[in-house]
Amino acid sequence: MINDEAVYKIGYISKSHGLRGEVVFRFSDDIFDTTESEYLIIRVDGILVPFFIEELRFRSDNSALVKFEGIDSSDKAQMIVGCDVCFERDKAAQSGSNELTLSYFIGFTVKDTEGTVIGTITDIDDQTENWLFKVDTESGKSHFIPAHEEFIEDISHESKTLVMSILDGLLNI
Repeated sequence: MINDEAVYKIGYISKSHGLRGEVVFRFSDDIFDTTESEYLIIRVDGILVPFFIEELRFRSDNSALVKFEGIDSSDKAQMIVGCDVCFERDKAAQSGSNELTLSYFIGFTVKDTEGTVIGTITDIDDQTENWLFKVDTESGKSHFIPAHEEFIEDISHESKTLVMSILDGLLNI
């Protein structure tokens, strides 16, 4: 069984396409630039299910047409429309690329260089030129921390922890 900690969201199924069971996959992660996979993990009714890819054709920088094994009609395709699509963290970390996508870090705990826990990365704000980690604290407050490699001091994939150099006063905003 696949658990939530083992995956991260890379997009969603936006609609069915045609009569053969193809779907439009909208993705916000460029993991396909660094690795290949025989399957994608789709959250169906809260359960993470691997769906094996029969055919994948990119349509744009953020969408693809996908035909999954076992989904051979528009009615079957409709069952996964609106579902989140996830990718395995281990597979992304072992992709052979030195660059990980920012979505990979959702769910990671952020600590400062003194070891103090700041919070958990819950989202990526990509609305500006400088992307930000949205970090939620245990008290319910949210901080936006620049998601730039020069601020990341250490990454622990095993414990899902980022040690970051936090600018003075940033957490007081």
